Amino acid sequence: MAVATVAGVLAGGIAVPVVASGFGMEAGAAAATQPQISKPAASKTGPAPTVRVNQVGYQTESPKKGTFVTKAKKPLAWSLKDVSGKEVAHGMTTPAGVDKSAGENVHTFDFSDVTESGQGYTVTVDGQKSEPFTIADDLYSQLRTDSLAYFYHNRSGAEIDADLVGKEYARPAGHVDGAASSDEKVPCQPKVCDYTLDVSGGWYDAGDYGKYVVNGGISAAQLMSSYERTQHAKGADADALGDGRLVVPEQGNGVPDILDEARWEMDFLLKMQVPAGEKLAGMAHHKIHDAQWSGLPLRADKSDGKRELHAPSTAATLNLAATAAQAARLFEPHDKEFAAKSLKAARAAFDAAKANPEMYADPGDATGGGAYSDYDVKDEFYWAASELFITTGDKEYRHEVLKSPLHNDSEALFPAGGVSWQSVGGLGALDLATVPNKLGAAETKAVRKTVTQAADRYAADARKAAYGVPYAPGGGYQWGSNGQVLNNMVVLATAHDITGDTKYRDAVTSGMDYILGRNPMGLSYVTGYGERYAHNQHHRFWAKQKDPRLPQPAPGAVAGGPNSSIDDPVAQTKLKGSAPAKSYMDDIESWSTNEITINWNAPLAWVASYLDDQA
Repeated sequence: MAVATVAGVLAGGIAVPVVASGFGMEAGAAAATQPQISKPAASKTGPAPTVRVNQVGYQTESPKKGTFVTKAKKPLAWSLKDVSGKEVAHGMTTPAGVDKSAGENVHTFDFSDVTESGQGYTVTVDGQKSEPFTIADDLYSQLRTDSLAYFYHNRSGAEIDADLVGKEYARPAGHVDGAASSDEKVPCQPKVCDYTLDVSGGWYDAGDYGKYVVNGGISAAQLMSSYERTQHAKGADADALGDGRLVVPEQGNGVPDILDEARWEMDFLLKMQVPAGEKLAGMAHHKIHDAQWSGLPLRADKSDGKRELHAPSTAATLNLAATAAQAARLFEPHDKEFAAKSLKAARAAFDAAKANPEMYADPGDATGGGAYSDYDVKDEFYWAASELFITTGDKEYRHEVLKSPLHNDSEALFPAGGVSWQSVGGLGALDLATVPNKLGAAETKAVRKTVTQAADRYAADARKAAYGVPYAPGGGYQWGSNGQVLNNMVVLATAHDITGDTKYRDAVTSGMDYILGRNPMGLSYVTGYGERYAHNQHHRFWAKQKDPRLPQPAPGAVAGGPNSSIDDPVAQTKLKGSAPAKSYMDDIESWSTNEITINWNAPLAWVASYLDDQA
């Protein structure tokens, strides 16, 4: 769906001049051929139907399943009808008993035999009708575009251009030189350092304007890996991520658009490295954000809080080492100077981390921004060594990979809760398994086995779950559960790439069904996708719930999702006693269940790209 654009206009009526993109092409010229974000209809409100389906739809040859909430114990008749009301298929439900994650009795139904494309399909069970959905192959190409545009929307230090995203989402640059809260000459917290750094650029992490190396690291890596997959996986479409295909201002520079977006973050990550000559040279500062929490709502260019660099950490340093090593090999064909700079920084970071292996972020350092503390960095060492080895082939890094206690330990690399910013070892294993390197045939086979073993666990979780979700953490749903579901789907998709076994692909599609509406909330967690979708996520600028003059989250933004710990006051008031998979509310104040972040949108974009390749 096209979105109307108005050049040089910002939401709120402030004029913004159209400027050159910096790559020899005016932004207005790029907009004539560049994809645009979708313009969805408003979300439905009110109680969700008890017939739960993927509200976007199902690819023609994929499994097609749904879930029905009912007190009935015996099978019930279901009917699939097309947009005209004609019955296309029918059958009987399968009672699944009480789904423990949701605390409700459910049945499942399966209409996978239906392969005819069409819009407006509905399923009716016991007099209850689902939301309408589509059966078609081209379901996820726009989601790929929108979910990747999320990163452009959240660029720090950049004007967000109406020609690219429409006037509703346009805004002036935030945290630039001359602003009250500039990122171009940022001091450290007291007693941390005596220098200032230019740490402009990068992506705002989540609902606030903090920028964190550990969250930025996994996010940039997954964007780069989404592109790198297209270089090696059978049937992957590199052109879909290429120059001129995504919503970025750098169109026409000869570089794949997804790498242009990743570089915006990589340039920032490189700036976070402690300069040569300083005591901790080569280490990376953990984060930068305001000294105090900023208000809600607040547009980036209106932010005036004091910005501070926080102490370096081993985890942040290894995130820099891993991502810079990956960037070095991916950018080498496009910008040899940047590739060399990245590799030099990666080597220096790895050496600095080895010299300072126990510099942990203070868990109490959580005023003005998240702490992102991590006391176990074995996974970061493994990831960084893996990326450096893939890029260089050096024996030193091969030795670091093979001696790691995580090497070939599938459950340690891929825990039940999924890969996350605190558990990144799996990122190294995924790349060792799929990107050509000098590990050797036997070792590569062993690494691939760790991936397929994890995928087997996740696929089994999906088969057992009444909602088909490849996620079964012990102790309830975790903060950012949707991001963990999506990261499990990345592992499943990689196993499909490695083996060709369709059981893994089917589990990916089942996971996407969950994300897009076949879940206990009966809600699509992705803004703009489905008949009823999350649209009040926690964000400073996308804050229409707080201020009608501001926009709702842009299409393609995924909510964090159910969180059993319900950490925020609003959720604690309204969700106390909720079942794990129902510990969610679409409210801007519920930051523990409804925030949006770069590290949850990155796997969404990865999976959307993979699924579109399956069409």
